[in-house]
Amino acid sequence: MNLGEEARLHTLSIRNLTVRKGGTEILSGIDADIRCGEVTALIGPNGAGKTTLLQAILGQLPYTGEIRFCRSPEHGEGAPRIGYVPQHLDFDRETPLTVLDFFALSAQRRPVFFGTSSAVRRSARESLERAGVAHLLDHPLGKLSGGELQRVLFALALRDSPDILLLDEPVSGVDLAGGEQFCGFLSQVHSDSRFSLLLVSHDLSVVTRHADQVICLNRRIVCQGATTEVLTADNLAAMYGGDAHLFRHNPADGHGHLHERREGGG
Repeated sequence: MNLGEEARLHTLSIRNLTVRKGGTEILSGIDADIRCGEVTALIGPNGAGKTTLLQAILGQLPYTGEIRFCRSPEHGEGAPRIGYVPQHLDFDRETPLTVLDFFALSAQRRPVFFGTSSAVRRSARESLERAGVAHLLDHPLGKLSGGELQRVLFALALRDSPDILLLDEPVSGVDLAGGEQFCGFLSQVHSDSRFSLLLVSHDLSVVTRHADQVICLNRRIVCQGATTEVLTADNLAAMYGGDAHLFRHNPADGHGHLHERREGGG
């Protein structure tokens, strides 16, 4: 396969990636591909290195091996644009910062207490509209609910029209209804834009409904491939241990998707 063919298939290729922190090997020999325009789910137990892999892709920590970004000709020249939605945003909720101010921090040079430009305000509003939360533009950031904050972070990640979007547990800390709403919205935005999406999730119902491919990680690649082929009881047991097994929702809840269940939490 030549590079032109590969660029049409993969947005990024990861080869023999290893990450060490403080002398401890966090990730070992990772080989994976994120396909252009598809949703790839990254699953694994706590401490498996999922967030570490995202940080390596973002260039936020050192690693050995190779991460190669590919961009098909129709998307233009140069490295792909990457959007990122973290699992948590640590900030002082008493800080007098609006959603617009939050957007302006990364979009203009002058301090936000001098005001925001009309261009920044217009760009922020357009991004928030795309995420369905334009009404939050002038709201205090610290007063947002968990679901509202995730939508704002998602809007910020979409602002520069990313080729690749990395989501780290996007519905963590959001109630069930909010999580369902966010995932439905995410599917619609992805369908409209067709960016490549790498989604970290512990909720296997989200994975079975939305992911084309799954990477099972536990400091190394346990298995990877099409979602319907990878999410088996044997593979989950290899990743989470003997207590992991699958069950289905009751028919009354409207869907029969697979979930992870482990005794004792964790």
